[in-house]
Amino acid sequence: MTKTLAKSLGLVAVVAIAGSLTLAPASFAAGGEQPHIEHQRWPFSGIFGQYDSAQLQRGFRVYKEVCSACHGLKRVAFRSLSEPGGPQFSEDSVKALAAEWPNQITDGPNDEGEMFDRAPRPSDPILGPYKNDKAARAAQNGALPPDLSLITRARNTHNDAWFPVHFYLMAKDVFTGYQEGGANYLYALLTGYHEPPEGFTVNEGMNYNAAFPGHQIAMPNVLDGGPVDYSDGQEGYNGPASSLEQNAKDVSAFLSWAADPTLNTRKQIGWQVMLYLLITTILLYAGKRRIWAKFH
Repeated sequence: MTKTLAKSLGLVAVVAIAGSLTLAPASFAAGGEQPHIEHQRWPFSGIFGQYDSAQLQRGFRVYKEVCSACHGLKRVAFRSLSEPGGPQFSEDSVKALAAEWPNQITDGPNDEGEMFDRAPRPSDPILGPYKNDKAARAAQNGALPPDLSLITRARNTHNDAWFPVHFYLMAKDVFTGYQEGGANYLYALLTGYHEPPEGFTVNEGMNYNAAFPGHQIAMPNVLDGGPVDYSDGQEGYNGPASSLEQNAKDVSAFLSWAADPTLNTRKQIGWQVMLYLLITTILLYAGKRRIWAKFH
């Protein structure tokens, strides 16, 4: 019995080692090397992380002035911009922002049974410029600009490391509570526009991007016209200087909030629950010792 068990365990170990050795080159055989995405430091990452409202406000400004020309946020209402844990604009600012938003809301029917367009209200979603996907494709040469409400949850980074290394990196992220792969990817994408390397052919209508799989993307470098100026019209501004990298980081943070707007509250409640469980465990242990002491 012992020898049979030992042989079985040995066979399992050999298969596991062989499997880990074959995982390393698998991605290369399947389609080439995947783009390497660097981990970024985010104020909301980790078990203690929280959103920075000032950064979210800057990120919304980048979204409004650059991204909203093609992309919507149909799962985010204007009023969410004033709620705690988010950009925390004032309610009056949100009302004015919604009233001035260029993309109208289709409502109705009216008393005559007709649909009509109106200015958004704070309770309405932040819509993009296109009425439907076909209109978007027609305006973008066949490409469909995705809605950005959940973009940092729909995208993530890919790791081609050898299996034991990959397992270590995964365990490290789990232990530290790091879940910002989508924000890392988006930041790398926005800052990944470069001249293609020698010998690389970019198809017509496409743009070279070092972070995009295949390195060819239909979206142009939207920040190529110059960074959004944060200090414009703001007296006493003392935040970070405007730059392409800062714009990319701030809008990535804002879209992370759009995809997970309850992060601050969720983490605060999580720590309260952990404290409650710790106190409960101590009380149960003390009660157990007192009850069973009489039987010794």
